[in-house]
Amino acid sequence: MKAVLRLGTRGSPLALAQAAEAQARLAARHPELADAIAIVPIRTSGDRPSQKSLAEEGGKGLFTKEIEEALLSGAIDIAVHSMKDMPTVSQPGLAISCCLPREDPRDAFVSTSAGRIAELAPRAIVGTASVRRRAQLLHLRPDLVVVPLRGNVGTRLRKLAAGEFAATLLAVAGLKRLGRADCIASIVAPEEMLPAAGQGIIALETRADDAKARAWLAAIDDAATAICATAERALLAALDGSCQTPIAALATVKDGRVALDAMVISRDGGALYRTRREGGAGEAQALGADAGAELRARADPDIFA
Repeated sequence: MKAVLRLGTRGSPLALAQAAEAQARLAARHPELADAIAIVPIRTSGDRPSQKSLAEEGGKGLFTKEIEEALLSGAIDIAVHSMKDMPTVSQPGLAISCCLPREDPRDAFVSTSAGRIAELAPRAIVGTASVRRRAQLLHLRPDLVVVPLRGNVGTRLRKLAAGEFAATLLAVAGLKRLGRADCIASIVAPEEMLPAAGQGIIALETRADDAKARAWLAAIDDAATAICATAERALLAALDGSCQTPIAALATVKDGRVALDAMVISRDGGALYRTRREGGAGEAQALGADAGAELRARADPDIFA
């Protein structure tokens, strides 16, 4: 059968695993589509080899630009993204139409020499491409040497095994989706290291006027995850930080109530500002915006420069 739905995604093993999850969920809810959903890998700017950090290259849009262009042109019908890679504001003509159930949003500590961050030797070298993780690491352990580390999960794990650094931090969600949870030395509690906004969420994006695709996706949309994404993305929008601003956020939903923990921190980890909001699930947008406004007012303006 000719493909009726084309899912566009990055070509990394993790991105393909996420697209396969979306494909399976769609096929389960819409049996008539079971043999008509194709996965279309797309090479993005963020996938090209580079020695620069993601922030220096241009930030989150590096992993979405080409996929969104394919969506707008009609080359694909649905874009599959890691929510944390998505710019805060959607491109005109596009909409996030679905969030799949969130996987564990926490960070994983991966090391060949220590079980936890606190157990790393003085001046140990830690590799990460994330300004958020780097800043929080330096806040916890100012003695650590944090170096840039690019590449997909497999590349990072190989570099760790080769002894290029003592530890790294990766998303628990990504490791679980790749079947690599066995390499986790410990899971870092949000009280110790707050995750990136959107971490663990697979977002499905469509053209805003594609009623058919949006209707198909409505059947697999996870309401609780969508509420969390709304709160966390509203926070990002209110903070309006650059791709070099270390921002962290985690929303949870329980019994119709949403709780949002949020933080901004200086790049050197020296100044940290944290806040929390709680309210009804229908207030997710307002809670995120209010938390962002508070942090924006409290934090040193240099953090956002």
